[in-house]
Amino acid sequence: MNQERLLQILSSISSFVWGPPLLVLIVGTGIYFTIRIGFLQVKLLPYSLKLAFNKKQDNQSKGDISHFQALMTALAATVGTGNIVGVATAILIGGPGALLWMWVSAFFGMATKYAEAVLAVKYRVQDEDGEMSGGPMYYLERGLNQKWLGVLFALFGAIAAFGIGNLVQANSVAGVVHSTFNIPAWVTGLVLTIFTGLVLLGGIKSIGRVAAFFVPVMAVFYVAAGLIVLLLNLQGLPGAFALIFTDAFTGEAVAGGALGTVIRYGVARGVFSNEAGLGSAPIAAAAAKTDMPARQALVSMTQVFIDTIVICSITGLIIVLGGQYNSGLHGSELTTASFNLFLGSTGSYIVAIGLLFFASSTIIGWSYYGEKCFTYLFSKKIVKYYRLAFVLAVFVGAVTSLDLVWTFADIMNGLMALPNLIGLLGLSGVVVAETRSILKKIKEEKETA
Repeated sequence: MNQERLLQILSSISSFVWGPPLLVLIVGTGIYFTIRIGFLQVKLLPYSLKLAFNKKQDNQSKGDISHFQALMTALAATVGTGNIVGVATAILIGGPGALLWMWVSAFFGMATKYAEAVLAVKYRVQDEDGEMSGGPMYYLERGLNQKWLGVLFALFGAIAAFGIGNLVQANSVAGVVHSTFNIPAWVTGLVLTIFTGLVLLGGIKSIGRVAAFFVPVMAVFYVAAGLIVLLLNLQGLPGAFALIFTDAFTGEAVAGGALGTVIRYGVARGVFSNEAGLGSAPIAAAAAKTDMPARQALVSMTQVFIDTIVICSITGLIIVLGGQYNSGLHGSELTTASFNLFLGSTGSYIVAIGLLFFASSTIIGWSYYGEKCFTYLFSKKIVKYYRLAFVLAVFVGAVTSLDLVWTFADIMNGLMALPNLIGLLGLSGVVVAETRSILKKIKEEKETA
């Protein structure tokens, strides 16, 4: 079987896995939890953001890293190519209206992310070295009593980490660095490999420290550049929003007026970017020092807000303002052309540096996810071999064409979601009980303040 035929088969499988049933299940789970926890993502968002970015972090409770470091580790993994390439693809195929459906999926995704983190902390375990381990594999086994589902999730997660969290990210970085700065792919690959190896040597505490520095810097850089563009074009924003909302319900910007395409690509790219429902981020949440599962869950919830409502929105609005989504440009090219329209050649450097930072951080975040999945399947004693293979894969990804890997990684990501969503829905009662506990605790804290 030649590579082209294999790619066609994998593309068909990916389209099936990421078809309407899975997207409906992911968004439906978010709607279900939104109702069951009483729209907590609205009521407690300011409190959650304050908890996440408070200088005084919980250092007394059990755990390996602070609330902030856990959030930054999760953001490191999610703020990646999806924020630049994914948004462009959604608008390219689904039209400007796809951005609204990204927002909708993110709103309900915040509730899903909250539920994932509650269960991750609730059912986490401490290993022989005193490190915390948690995530879907543990709440599927210890909460739902379905270890086989936990094994399936860990298997899909360990493989997906090499694909979407490693090879394709390294490939994206090498590509944009070569096209913008004319640096050979092997040089970029070597630097990335050394950087990844040094960070991974220190385990989650090292990853948490690097993410706590790296992620805020890269996010502020990209958001600040994007806000400058939006502020310089304030007069065009009302028209851009009008187009987004109109197209979201008509699909006029898509060939044939296909409203279903607008919704599908908006939701799919939103999920791809913030990973709500996939089960990856709760692995980082489980490492947090926290006195109550729901307290870390409130912090984890803000990840979707920052990733999609803030960063993806900036990319999307600039693309809509630029109006070049029908020009034939694809992915990062469309985002770059949109920035260039307003900032000249400086725009190319902003997108290139943004993608460089975003994709590099994703490699670090996903290394931890993959390692924890691998440890669950096998043993911590041989995790060093997983780390070695992961580090070497960075270089391979930088210098190799990866159409097959992209598609295969997409399939693994989709398959991760299925056991995770089963666990979330099956343990929804636990999430509701923990929510009542944190609401009572917050009320007591306010009364004694």
